Amino acid sequence: MYVTIPSDTAAQAPATAFVNAAPKSAETRLKTGAYLYFEGDEVEWLYQVTSGVLRLTRLLEDGRRQVIAFGYPGDVVGFPSGGLHHTDCDVLVDATLQPYRLACLEGGCADAQTHQQLLQAALREISGMQDHFLMLGRKTSVEKIASFLCVLTDRVGKTVGNYSQVNLPMKRSDIADFLGLTTETVSRTLTQLRKQKIIAIDNIHTIIVLRPTALLGLSLGDAKDCPPT
Repeated sequence: MYVTIPSDTAAQAPATAFVNAAPKSAETRLKTGAYLYFEGDEVEWLYQVTSGVLRLTRLLEDGRRQVIAFGYPGDVVGFPSGGLHHTDCDVLVDATLQPYRLACLEGGCADAQTHQQLLQAALREISGMQDHFLMLGRKTSVEKIASFLCVLTDRVGKTVGNYSQVNLPMKRSDIADFLGLTTETVSRTLTQLRKQKIIAIDNIHTIIVLRPTALLGLSLGDAKDCPPT
């Protein structure tokens, strides 16, 4: 999952489970804290997330970390760079994954439909990454946090009465490293949104979206409710 910058949040919906696909391996199940692969490992398999949440990260030479993406149900992770994994991938929430051989993406599998679906997933990955990079360079901290919450609400939000509830399995530092902010800025911005009654913070891992229209407006640059930081 990336934070993209479309004008319609519906465009952020993930791919659904592959239709009539023919995986060559049984599902993989991993517990929280386990690693699926490491940066530099040779790529043999791609994985579609069917449940749980993954985190894709890279470390800079000076030790700083960048969270590249989060993997939610419907996402495909593991696309190669020069035949190798270009990130570490670990599990934030117990995950179930459906493996597909890399050969299916490269046209080397008998199932043409699986090949086409993996190719489309790869193209969505490229498009989402490009939009995410634009967001990192163009948006204020308020706009980034609002966009992040809008995407999560659209992807995995649950209706609770008249509001939407979003669970955040990641730490504030993960969000910061994903959006190019400091942990303090993430916490301060969430507090601002809470004071403006746009969201409520039920606990550190649960956000209630009280005013979705206002949150969407902030994500698109309408900062009437919450000043930039």
